[in-house]
Amino acid sequence: MDVYEAVTSRRAVRGFLDRPVPREVLERVLSAAAWAPSGSNLQPWHVYVLTGRPLAELKEFAGGRVTACDPWDEREYEMYPATLKSPYRERRSAFGAERYSALGIAREDWQARQRAAVGNWSCFGAPAALFCYIDRDLGRPQWSDVGMFLQTVMLLLRAEGLHSCPQMAWSVYRKTVAEVLSPPDDLILFCGMSIGFEDAAVPSTRTGRAPLDETVTFVDG
Repeated sequence: MDVYEAVTSRRAVRGFLDRPVPREVLERVLSAAAWAPSGSNLQPWHVYVLTGRPLAELKEFAGGRVTACDPWDEREYEMYPATLKSPYRERRSAFGAERYSALGIAREDWQARQRAAVGNWSCFGAPAALFCYIDRDLGRPQWSDVGMFLQTVMLLLRAEGLHSCPQMAWSVYRKTVAEVLSPPDDLILFCGMSIGFEDAAVPSTRTGRAPLDETVTFVDG
């Protein structure tokens, strides 16, 4: 698979087969992803990879919180501004419409939308999950570095025939994740990432992208 195909075929998959991902594949991907760029080579990502019993335990703990209607953990960072201006507001709305339409869920059916969101806590059935932390003393440029690292991971997973789903949603169950991982106190959980082989039977959609002239300005000489 060439780079262009990896980029254009990557998407957030929300349905995985119960098919193990070999440890050597995950090690190969993460070893190569370490070459992702970072300012002054800080490499600010701290990654935990869960499979097998530890991942099953996390899913069980998170599912128990859902069943008990346990309140979310207080966020340690803001996922979105309180008020999204145009065009970001419209893009987010279009994503939601496409996502739930693919699942046959009406826009006004809030309960069904909530049930769909519960899939996050089972990693959508994925047999492997990655949790990425960053030191709380670092700044915005280092968060950007983490983003470049995670994108590199996702593209390398595609090269291995795997799919993924990055999930900032795990930040609201960060204490449950910490029960399993016991990360140092100086780290913030940025996101989780479900990893595995796609279950093609699960309804899905590919969210569109803005036309190039909306996001790119060429300044020619």
